[in-house]
Amino acid sequence: MNGGHDNGGPVKGWGKRKFAISVNTLVSLGLAALLVLMINYLSYRHHIRLDWSRSRYYSLSDKTLGLLSGLTNRIDAIVFFQPGHEVYEDIRNLLQEYEYAAPMLRVEWVDPDRDLARTEELMRKYQVDQANVVVFDTAGRNKYVTARDLAEYDYTPVQFGQPPERILFKGEQAFSSAIQSITEARRPAVYFLQGHGERDVDSFNRAAGYSSLSQEIKRDNVEVRKLTLGEAQAIPADCDALVIAGPEKRISEQELNLIRDYLRQKGRLLVMLDAMTQTGLEPLMEEWGVRLADDVVVDATRTLSGRELFITRYEPHPITGKLKNETSILYLPRSVEPVLSAEEAGGAPDKSRVMPLAASSEAGWAESDLTQNPMKFDAGADRPGPVTVAVAAERGPVPGIDVQIRPTRVVVFGDSDFASNAALTGGNTDFFLSALNWLLERSDLMAIAPKPVEQNRLTLTEVQLRMLHWLAVVVLPLLVAMVGVGVWLRRRS
Repeated sequence: MNGGHDNGGPVKGWGKRKFAISVNTLVSLGLAALLVLMINYLSYRHHIRLDWSRSRYYSLSDKTLGLLSGLTNRIDAIVFFQPGHEVYEDIRNLLQEYEYAAPMLRVEWVDPDRDLARTEELMRKYQVDQANVVVFDTAGRNKYVTARDLAEYDYTPVQFGQPPERILFKGEQAFSSAIQSITEARRPAVYFLQGHGERDVDSFNRAAGYSSLSQEIKRDNVEVRKLTLGEAQAIPADCDALVIAGPEKRISEQELNLIRDYLRQKGRLLVMLDAMTQTGLEPLMEEWGVRLADDVVVDATRTLSGRELFITRYEPHPITGKLKNETSILYLPRSVEPVLSAEEAGGAPDKSRVMPLAASSEAGWAESDLTQNPMKFDAGADRPGPVTVAVAAERGPVPGIDVQIRPTRVVVFGDSDFASNAALTGGNTDFFLSALNWLLERSDLMAIAPKPVEQNRLTLTEVQLRMLHWLAVVVLPLLVAMVGVGVWLRRRS
């Protein structure tokens, strides 16, 4: 009996110890799991992101962080982008930083090639007629950013049959500017003058209508309205910019005086005047240092049919800063040139500083004989190129002096056809909107430097490529095989 009792004691004791060890293990695992859950919860609620990359490619600037920290309303970002697009991953990574910095921002990804029903619904809601755009929306205000707004390219490789090379990524500036524009306390209002045969912003006529331009302006979160001075008797106080687009009849002196008064009150004016048309605006433009000649600008090296003028020559100005490598097309434009050079005009606040924006090439000229067909350059009668066809004028504080006075601004184009429904191509759209945004002082809502695209390339000689091939195809697999054989032999022994 004693022997049986002695043999059972250790076994029973070992069972108790085994049970205690099991319980201790389970408790330890439970505590470890609880600790992991607590750490994950704390990291989810109080996490921090650090960018250790050399270029800080996706890090947001202080301007953007300040903008996002002040958001009070929800903002939806709808990304209509094809996953295979070259900036798709850049957009995804950048918007992740926006989401992290702004809890009020919600991003929805829509593949135009797969999510057909959702794409149709949203495109109808936001009136988007193309893929590869990002729409920002808040409280009924929306603005969309296109793919060409996100990158800058070097077109030099095109000369050698290669695709253009992306050199700059401008995503942060484009996204932050869009968010700032739709969160402004007040939407700017642009009035289009009517009553003299001007272009109609509600007309869908391909040759004469401006409905497409109106839509582009509204997408910039700007209100578009019509104005007939004969009915209003004054330019409304909320008019942030007045547009006179292609009048066919003379504007009366009383109406001109109303426009003069508007400009004296720091107004903003955008004028598009066609050739072979007397509008009555010529004296007013002379007062602003802009000469409108009775001619047509022709350039045989910048045309296809002889009626259009391809603009590739832009002068340095905030309006033209974003038009690099873009082509605008004007149709039989008239010359629009400064009366005085910048040096002659001086820097007095009461004088207009007129700066050329676009011109023909040296091979172009201003044709004075409008009945001539085909047109040819006549020395002595015609002015040789380059001939200016668009200018910007400013009157107010002297540049470089920090005075909080709003300057008066005027932009004049020598053509109104370039903004019609049929002619509103990419370059024409950007040219007009850049001019309008300069007038509205929205040309650079968020001045954020673009990020250069780094090309990390590994250049190897033919000998190095051959060595790399032998190393990857022969040497490394052979070493793995030798190690495996060695392990097998060791286990056999």
